[in-house]
Amino acid sequence: MQRLPSILIAIGPLWLLWIALTGSTDPEELVAGGIVAVLVAVLAGGEPFSPASLKIFQPRRFAYALAYIPYMIWAIIVANFDVARRVIAPKMPIRPGIVTVKTKLKTPVGRLALANSITLTPGTLTVDICGDELCIHWIYVAHEDIEGATREIVEGFEKYLEVIFG
Repeated sequence: MQRLPSILIAIGPLWLLWIALTGSTDPEELVAGGIVAVLVAVLAGGEPFSPASLKIFQPRRFAYALAYIPYMIWAIIVANFDVARRVIAPKMPIRPGIVTVKTKLKTPVGRLALANSITLTPGTLTVDICGDELCIHWIYVAHEDIEGATREIVEGFEKYLEVIFG
């Protein structure tokens, strides 16, 4: 019963999304959309609209989320050029390997966002998440120790994600 308020809150936006996607205000469509909205809200447990999930709309978190987008784009561009240089110049060293990094992020969603951010950046791939440690396949292992690898791979993303997700 603790999720009931979140479920009830979720029904409205889901129903409005149905209307926007179908583009119809026929009574049959509205009823079908209402039924689908209730089913989705109940099956999801109102999760997208739980009080914890709505924290993203706090001004500071929202600002960091907006600032994270250009940071992520820049990280992807820089990593693309690095990988392209390694492909074009065969003398450019590669030293592939799997390293372990630690994260300060406490929430599963925050860790997931970090893992996805790392994977979207060319040259790195998140292999596994175990608690506060992530196993990363890295095209050039510059640091074998956890602290050095964490500083190199994680810190840039983490300063934003820690504020956004906690």
